[in-house]
Amino acid sequence: MRKMLLAMLSRVLQTPAAAAAAGKTGAVSEASRVMVASRNYADFANEATFEMKKCDLHRLEEGPSTTAVMTREEGLQYYKTMQTIRRMELKADQLYKQKIIRGFCHLYDGQEACCVGIEAAIKPTDHVITAYRAHGFTYTRGVPVREILTELTGRKGGCAKGKGGSMHMYTKNFYGGNGIVGAQVPLGAGIALACKYFGKNEICLTLYGDGAANQGQIFETFNMAALWKLPCIFICENNRYGMGTSVERAAASTDYYRRGDFIPGLRVDGMDVLCVREATKFAAEHCRSGKGPIVMELQTYRYHGHSMSDPGISYRTREEIQEVRSKSDPITLLKDRMVNNNLASIEELKDIDVAVRKEIEEAAQFATTDPEPPLEELCQHIYFNEPPFEVRGPNQWISYKSTS
Repeated sequence: MRKMLLAMLSRVLQTPAAAAAAGKTGAVSEASRVMVASRNYADFANEATFEMKKCDLHRLEEGPSTTAVMTREEGLQYYKTMQTIRRMELKADQLYKQKIIRGFCHLYDGQEACCVGIEAAIKPTDHVITAYRAHGFTYTRGVPVREILTELTGRKGGCAKGKGGSMHMYTKNFYGGNGIVGAQVPLGAGIALACKYFGKNEICLTLYGDGAANQGQIFETFNMAALWKLPCIFICENNRYGMGTSVERAAASTDYYRRGDFIPGLRVDGMDVLCVREATKFAAEHCRSGKGPIVMELQTYRYHGHSMSDPGISYRTREEIQEVRSKSDPITLLKDRMVNNNLASIEELKDIDVAVRKEIEEAAQFATTDPEPPLEELCQHIYFNEPPFEVRGPNQWISYKSTS
């Protein structure tokens, strides 16, 4: 086998003139292809162990491990998922600027490690509810890119049939996408109460941003969740700016993981998908063991402004954004780890990039050509599994029929 690989290598290293002189031009490209294939299937490590940043703890004697094992298969899956979310959000940016997507639109690029790490640590039967920066979680919970982009363009093939838009996307065990700041937190506690009531060993992950962290309803929810020992992970995605206000200007204490007071908490590097994964596993086990709720703060960063109406550079500098991109980008961090530990090659990851771009372009093509929902469907799907009923329109002479 070694002799065969050396022979292939010698042919690859031949100059084009020498190869042509030998009549082996085709052999060069063929040898290259065989060598890449050979490397893809034989030379890579199956797994590697990585050091991670230690989590800050509150009311916990010990926290998640500072080392994590990642298999080659897991790494490739995390990389593809994060790249898909990144490219999907960049395409949404483009469609918005072309005025094909209208209304509110909050993009998730930069924060991909949060949703991917969380999903890698929980079960499909667990429950997730978040705020309006929801595209990433919609994808990791199982909604295809095509349905997400089609929902953004308001077409009938969208995951909410074109009637939800950016902030209101749903699928099984994923409850949105909520437009009212902080309102999803008590709803998440309600879902966790249902998990405990039915005794299915399920948990609810309730996400909110640093901008919502000062809401009174969040502290009321913390109190109820602690009293009832609800299996709920309260997750603050701290991307450092609530709309255009930095956390330092908005909060007397920026230790969001301590905000639960009597609830244990941990602060996590939200730009490291493995750190998020291991911390979420730790928090999930805490909840499943009957210890009640836990608070998790993910320190992350968004590259876009708060929404598409926010250029994102009036309250922070371009240099700050570029520094985060160059030093802490979650996709670059994972890519470097995989290549440096022989879990993947640059060429293989480039192939994934090409496939992702193709998928996004095809999804965007569908999203811009799919028809809009007809007017008669305006009031359908108000309730689930209910008999049809009449809904009054904008005046008393117009009515619509609602079916589940």
